[in-house]
Amino acid sequence: MDTELDNLPKIGAPATRALNNAGYTRLRELDQVSRAELAKLHGMGPKALGILAEALARHGLSLS
Repeated sequence: MDTELDNLPKIGAPATRALNNAGYTRLRELDQVSRAELAKLHGMGPKALGILAEALARHGLSLS
């Protein structure tokens, strides 16, 4: 059974590709990953970072 933590939220194709290319395919894998590190990925912008942070927060997780 898939949960929200097993999928990445809708953040746009460039940001999703950036995460996949960096090896992140599930939301749960982003817990405690550095926001600055993710921001360096080509295609990852402030809006996508905000969506990821909000999705993690709903599960008591966060970016570092």
